[in-house]
Amino acid sequence: MKQDNPTGPTRREFLKAASLCTSWALFKLPSESAAAEPALETTRLKLVRTTSICQAPQYIGEELLRSEGFTDIQYIAKASPGEIGKALASGEADINLHFAGPLVLALDADDPIVILSGNHVGCFELFGTDKIRAIRDLKGKTVAVPALESPPYVFLSIMAAHVGLDPRKDIHWITRPPAESMQMLAELKIDAYLGFPPEPQELRAKKIGHVLVNSVVDRPWSQYFCCMIAGNREFVQKNPVATKRAMRAILKAADLCSVKPDQSAQLLVDKGFKTTRQFALQMMKEIPYGKWRDYDPEDTLRFYALRLHEAGMIKQSPQKIISQGTDWRFLRELKKELKA
Repeated sequence: MKQDNPTGPTRREFLKAASLCTSWALFKLPSESAAAEPALETTRLKLVRTTSICQAPQYIGEELLRSEGFTDIQYIAKASPGEIGKALASGEADINLHFAGPLVLALDADDPIVILSGNHVGCFELFGTDKIRAIRDLKGKTVAVPALESPPYVFLSIMAAHVGLDPRKDIHWITRPPAESMQMLAELKIDAYLGFPPEPQELRAKKIGHVLVNSVVDRPWSQYFCCMIAGNREFVQKNPVATKRAMRAILKAADLCSVKPDQSAQLLVDKGFKTTRQFALQMMKEIPYGKWRDYDPEDTLRFYALRLHEAGMIKQSPQKIISQGTDWRFLRELKKELKA
């Protein structure tokens, strides 16, 4: 698995994306591949909009989605990233980026979701007070999460289990909104907090706590996708052309985040997300968006399924989850089409 220059695009990625987006004209022109494909089964596409800006490719890629033929693009607002899985399972959303750990939990519960691709590596960071120097130090300590089974709870439970802790018994969990949790960390009322962009950028800027784990650079987390592309199973089965075109737009947008971070960050801010341009740009430069080709999404699911199984949080085997909950055919085709 390649790890060269984890926080920036490789020469191959730069040349590839530069050839696609010398200007923002890419947003206005349909790809040759799309023009040669069968007509879309539907021109409506429903996605979720949450507070997590690391899912930027599906937001800044709206015009790319239009260039693929989608004329009715709907973003369903949700208060928390933890609601994405439910929206996909219910059909309220058709396709969306979502975090790997919660997706495994959804598949274990037999939710009608199918995972289609990885998108980006890293993004979550674990912060602790001065008395917490390693994950093992969280035994008997207090950690705030938005909700139980929320993405922060799932990822930190996996991390705790990975070092031998029992997350259900060894950690005292309290549920608080992110803003309140960060303030509690600053006031030393909790011992640790795991955040997603723009929260880590804000915590670092305000010098609140210190970073225990940065999933962009720290192994083993940096070896696997954080966010993946998933779809409602019925939507994918009934609309294979639309599914592939939506994926193509999101993956192209990920490349744009990688090689045009300034414009991508500004576009994210212009779309009204509650973040500063500084934090958005910092995120764009830190997260290796352009490496979606280089990692194996099946490895990611196997890794997280094994960790969740060890933590007693899922019942199905990793292989069953992979065999019944994934569809890599579109990704294989798109890797060939969008190669450097």
